[in-house]
Amino acid sequence: MNKKFAIATLALSLLISGCASKPNGTGAAPQSPSAENVVPEPADLTGTWTQSNSMSDDSYQEAVIDNDIITINWVMNNGDTKSLYWVGSFEAPVNAAEPSTWTSKRDKKATENAMMASGSDTKEFTFTDNEISYEASILGTTSIVRLAK
Repeated sequence: MNKKFAIATLALSLLISGCASKPNGTGAAPQSPSAENVVPEPADLTGTWTQSNSMSDDSYQEAVIDNDIITINWVMNNGDTKSLYWVGSFEAPVNAAEPSTWTSKRDKKATENAMMASGSDTKEFTFTDNEISYEASILGTTSIVRLAK
């Protein structure tokens, strides 16, 4: 009887330990979702952006992004004077962590009577490191404008 009891106990022990072992003997820990399955966060650029590389404290460019429109003004006289520079389409970058560029198409109707507005049909914008940049020209001089929130 002791022999049967010992064999039954051994069989029960093997059965219990066999159920608790890792499947297929891989020993690998469960995998977290791979980077390929992670959906990138779109960049939310809505709001007001101010030129960070202006050579003057009271004269700079300011952009407002609202939905799919970007509006840029020349700001002078400590903000008391604003002149329209650009109104155009806006495409939000797909991934906030990656550099992105887009081509904005000018709203000709909105800018046709603005003396300080760009006459270009399109403007190339870049978003990288939480900064929007683009070229702006006035009186034959072209500068890179850098905007920060």
